[in-house]
Amino acid sequence: MVPATQAASARMRTVWRFQPGTITTLALVLVVVGLWNHLGASRAAADEPSQRRAELARQLAPYYQPPQEFAGDLTTYASPLKFADGTTVRTAEDWQRRRKEILDSWHQRLGGQLPLLKQPQVKHLETVQRDGYREIKVHVQISDKGHLAEGYLMVPDGPGPFPAVLVPFYEPLTSISRGKVGQGTHDYGLQLVKRGFVTLSIGTPGSVEKPGLDTRQLLIEAGIEFDRQPLLLLAVTAANCHTALAQMTEVDPKRIGIIGLSYGGKWSMFASCLDDRFACAVWSDPGIVFNEENRNVNYWEPWYLGYEPGVQRKPGVPSAENPRTGLYKRMVEAGEDLVDLHALMAPRPVLVSGGTEDPPRNWRALNHLVALNKLLGYENRVALTARKTHRPTPEALELELAFLEYWLKP
Repeated sequence: MVPATQAASARMRTVWRFQPGTITTLALVLVVVGLWNHLGASRAAADEPSQRRAELARQLAPYYQPPQEFAGDLTTYASPLKFADGTTVRTAEDWQRRRKEILDSWHQRLGGQLPLLKQPQVKHLETVQRDGYREIKVHVQISDKGHLAEGYLMVPDGPGPFPAVLVPFYEPLTSISRGKVGQGTHDYGLQLVKRGFVTLSIGTPGSVEKPGLDTRQLLIEAGIEFDRQPLLLLAVTAANCHTALAQMTEVDPKRIGIIGLSYGGKWSMFASCLDDRFACAVWSDPGIVFNEENRNVNYWEPWYLGYEPGVQRKPGVPSAENPRTGLYKRMVEAGEDLVDLHALMAPRPVLVSGGTEDPPRNWRALNHLVALNKLLGYENRVALTARKTHRPTPEALELELAFLEYWLKP
């Protein structure tokens, strides 16, 4: 029995001498495999944003180039690269001086600058948790006189800070897909929060204090109250909303854009041009230049650029019986348009989502912005898409959202 017991003990010792090495080897293999898989997953995760960005770039690429018939046309509109004294901008340093000249000119045209708020108050009225985001009804302070804009702040779930987009329109419910129209065409606030943006959708200033008035009357009364062109008041409203967004912990202050359709498009255009803190902009079919052949490109109205103290023109296209008024009249008589305003965007990216008010021929105006960007060393910063309708089609909406995602997401 003793020899058998000794043999069994010897076999056990052999097994136990081998086991530790086997366990160590297996553990090492498992660790290496785990690290490899982790690195592979990390590489894949790191590649996702760059792959998405490349996909968006391919999607947008065709829209940075005008059709051949409009390419290079710089003669239809006056160049913004001419100083008031007739000399020409030739360098980036020249442009900074010319830019200030244009900005000062626009503030003077519109009636004079208004003070901006350093810390606009944002009052939370109601908060609802939705699927993937918080929806907060808010009142945002928009003037030093205590005027308010009603809106909806939408914040994605998860850690921030997030890029943000301001969405101005007649009222905010359309922008969050709870109005009478807009579902799937211009409900920008809802569409963007689902893509990981903080969004602030606001309505016409004055609607909180005077809820019974429509947008046109609100803007006319605001023009009278402030003795300014109403489009300046809309730009100031947007600037104060930008400040409010930038001061939120959920928002990256360097990645705030703006988007609007029609009236909201005019609002977005003037806001982003007059305030260079907006990182990029989408102007959806506002009519980017004057056009009296299209009654919807109605800058002549007193709620846009036709405000004149003590004068009230009838709505409609200017005629001998219903002449132009206000700043619009002065600009048309001087042969001026909005091209120098567009120039204030450079080199920030802008998409004109064109429809019935901004057909492809409006590249003739945008060519000047392209030329300015080229002078400053930038390409593919100006885009124009085309559709046959005023309201965005699903395809047009996708391009608008893709543009903001490309330029505002890291």
